[in-house]
Amino acid sequence: MLTPEQILASHKANVETLFGLTNKAFEGVEKLVELNLQVAKATLAEVAENTQAALSVKDAQELLALQTSLLQPSAEKAAAYSRHLYDIATATNAEVAKVAEAQFADVQTKFNSVVDNAAKNAPAGTENAVALVKSAVAAANNAYESAHKAAKQAAEVAEANFQAVTTTAVKATQATAKGKRAA
Repeated sequence: MLTPEQILASHKANVETLFGLTNKAFEGVEKLVELNLQVAKATLAEVAENTQAALSVKDAQELLALQTSLLQPSAEKAAAYSRHLYDIATATNAEVAKVAEAQFADVQTKFNSVVDNAAKNAPAGTENAVALVKSAVAAANNAYESAHKAAKQAAEVAEANFQAVTTTAVKATQATAKGKRAA
């Protein structure tokens, strides 16, 4: 069975993992705050510039041209912001997933060791029960790996769809802006 030293070592490892994950979460929040500050500064400067441009307009046609010229960059900036936001979330999630996978692998190894030790010390005649437990553990591991692969594939598909939607939205905005300029 487990010794007090093993239990203490396990708790220490869990505390280290907790603090590591907390640091990763704060890094993600810091990146998000930094992104939002950059966007706020850029937006403030653009609003000042656009206000000056709007105040210098002499007629309705100039105002329409100004509005059209502002439409396309706004959509592109929104798409860029969404990409940055998505990248931050994805990177933070990848770090957390890496730690979770390592923890799962460690727990899996320890559990398999316990099962193997129990099998070695099992009384005669319990071979079928031991084989059944080992089979159940292997099936659970296979199910986890299949679910993990499916989740990764789903994330890849979602990322590809996000990129496609963003590109389509920017192109549609550009086409609309070009159409308004031609009119």
